[in-house]
Amino acid sequence: MTTHGFTLTARGAFDFAATLRFVEEWPAASTLPSDHGTLRFAYCAEHDWLPVGVAVTAAPGGVRVETTRPAGPALRGEVARILSLDVDGTGFERVADADPVLKDLRAAHPGLRPVCFWTPWEAAVWAMIVQRSSMVVARSLKGRIAERFGARIVVDDAEHAVFPPPISLVDAEGFGLPAQKEERIRGLARAALDGVLTTEYLRSVPPEEAMAELRALAGVGPFSAGLILIRGAGAPDAFPGDEPRLFALLREAYGLPEDTPPKEFRRLADTWRPFRSWASFLFRAAAYRENE
Repeated sequence: MTTHGFTLTARGAFDFAATLRFVEEWPAASTLPSDHGTLRFAYCAEHDWLPVGVAVTAAPGGVRVETTRPAGPALRGEVARILSLDVDGTGFERVADADPVLKDLRAAHPGLRPVCFWTPWEAAVWAMIVQRSSMVVARSLKGRIAERFGARIVVDDAEHAVFPPPISLVDAEGFGLPAQKEERIRGLARAALDGVLTTEYLRSVPPEEAMAELRALAGVGPFSAGLILIRGAGAPDAFPGDEPRLFALLREAYGLPEDTPPKEFRRLADTWRPFRSWASFLFRAAAYRENE
């Protein structure tokens, strides 16, 4: 297999080993087999919707990336977004140091940055599939869609199905899901093709506006909107305004009463600007095994 390589350098603290540990426990990633030193994945790149295989290893100050086709600026930017290396993280330590709870959490997970879905489109479909389902079942269903509608690509001598681009699902049927979910996935495909469900658009508008537009899509609630914006588009400074699961984690971490109103969580998150997404991710990651 011919590969094309490049490096990405982190600005601020970054630990690729922490990234690997998180991904190995994250069913949504559907990563390819790993030797515990390489992150391998395959997806349809958002800038042209063509499949590409990616292998990432640690490098001084960042990572080394090998791709199965030439990597221009757009593809390099996508891989950087997936690993949150497109953001200057030098200020996150200062933000965390101002909050004793977040400071301790960061110290327990040094260098861990948000790991994003390969595209906001794939994040949105995952959010739709996982509703009222377990992550393990959702992973299986998502895999079936990839097998039926996606391309196949080889990464390090192993062939795998790639989750299809939106054009492949906009008129498709037979996903193996309830009829309502299938129709909503077709709606998400249309939103992606219209340019709404894309990294470029979602990060070009204020986070609150992006969240509102996502929630206007059929079947997208507070949790899904936050997942798409934060873990799909990789927006570094967004906070869900009404997300019970995250609020429960914050109540426990800060010893807040059960009747704490949403506005208090938003006020707390305001102290994390401009890294509200990163801080929220750490709370989720710390409780990952217990809550997922």
